Amino acid sequence: MSKKNPDSNAQHRPDSSLTFAIRLMQDLVVPTFVLNAERRVIIWNRACERLTGVSASEVIGTSEHWRGFYDEPRHCLADTLVLGQTDDLPTLYANHTHMSDTELGLRAENWCIMPRAGRQCYLAIDAGPIFDEDGTLIAVVETMRDITQQKEAQMALQRLATKDGLTGIANRRCFDESLAAEWHRAQRDQTPMALLLIDVDHFKRYNDTYGHQKGDDCLKSVARAMEEKIFRPADLIARYGGEEFVILMPNTDVNGARLVAERIVQHIHDLAIPHETSDIGGLVSISAGVAASIPFPDLGADRLLAAADSALYAAKHAGRNRIASKEVAAAAD
Repeated sequence: MSKKNPDSNAQHRPDSSLTFAIRLMQDLVVPTFVLNAERRVIIWNRACERLTGVSASEVIGTSEHWRGFYDEPRHCLADTLVLGQTDDLPTLYANHTHMSDTELGLRAENWCIMPRAGRQCYLAIDAGPIFDEDGTLIAVVETMRDITQQKEAQMALQRLATKDGLTGIANRRCFDESLAAEWHRAQRDQTPMALLLIDVDHFKRYNDTYGHQKGDDCLKSVARAMEEKIFRPADLIARYGGEEFVILMPNTDVNGARLVAERIVQHIHDLAIPHETSDIGGLVSISAGVAASIPFPDLGADRLLAAADSALYAAKHAGRNRIASKEVAAAAD
């Protein structure tokens, strides 16, 4: 008589048609777990134990597999298949796709907290259904790949692509994309939006006097000074080009934006960066144009930007080291 190997999962195995597959999955190098039709874990392989820090004995026979990945209850990809709730995918995963018609199942990517493992991981996840001869769902297999390093490298490249190489703040490309997105959001919610367009006064004179290296240092100091006076995470500071900077301020009217501009103008003056060829107290100064509007349907983001540029021109024409503002009306001029 052959001797049966003890198996801690035996009492929770489904019918014998899955036994062979389950034995194979136990030793797969790919982290894998399987849910039955009642969303109970029937296998939690060794690679899954290593990935999550959660042992099979803790989750086999339960529906608490989420504990390996998150710090509070939520559905995993396999759950959405068992429950037939694939419409919930957008709220659970930023990146997700349905496999092709010949590959039943789901694919997704997600940051996972991994509370027991004590580290955050970015996982690529596949979930595939298993049916019996009658087409009845009897299990769902979920496999995972840790692609954290690849994701972090991708994010680093994305940050480089959106940062100004000199000052470290957002670049023009990032600003253009953010303006379009925030304008759409403000138009939908009917909330005000403001722009501050800022220019370093007599910057060509500064470069001619002190050299381009000092000019670069001056721009870095101005960028840092603006960051010190912007406290809301939603606000975006960007280098618009040359010695021009722009600040995008969602949910802000012209008065609120003007107060911020006044703090920045004063802060730049207080830095007391020497500029002997400037006619404004021998110090580096800035001028700022402020524009704000509620984005009504007949109004485009280009008009808000044009209004900020017009206000900046007015501030410089009035003697520099000052602020001019303009509130944009909904109807076309």
